[in-house]
Amino acid sequence: MEIIQIVGFGFIATFLAIVLKEQKANFAFILTLAAGIIIFIFLIDRIGQILSMLQKLADNAGLNMVYVGTIMKIIGIAYIAEFGAHIIRDAGQAAIAAKVELAGKVLILVMAIPIMTVIIETVIALIP
Repeated sequence: MEIIQIVGFGFIATFLAIVLKEQKANFAFILTLAAGIIIFIFLIDRIGQILSMLQKLADNAGLNMVYVGTIMKIIGIAYIAEFGAHIIRDAGQAAIAAKVELAGKVLILVMAIPIMTVIIETVIALIP
């Protein structure tokens, strides 16, 4: 069970970070950051499987791969912005974390505009 390994690793990293935070706060932050990166690396294979499956579904459905790629980028931006904001918030910088989240939302909106345009044009074409 992969989740048990991930949670176990998370517990160990958390315990070590708590112990380190009392003596060396900088090292505790670095440990937290490294733990997050290691967990992400552990999941890269699964993320690749998901992307492959979604690409096959899009091919079978005859969807334009430009739109599927854009949606994948939007999802990636959301996860990266959230991950970064959590790390920044853990470092005690809530204001900067909020700005990272805002930047992620703006970038998502910018990337979604072409898809929204196509949807609106399609709806308008259906209206007599």
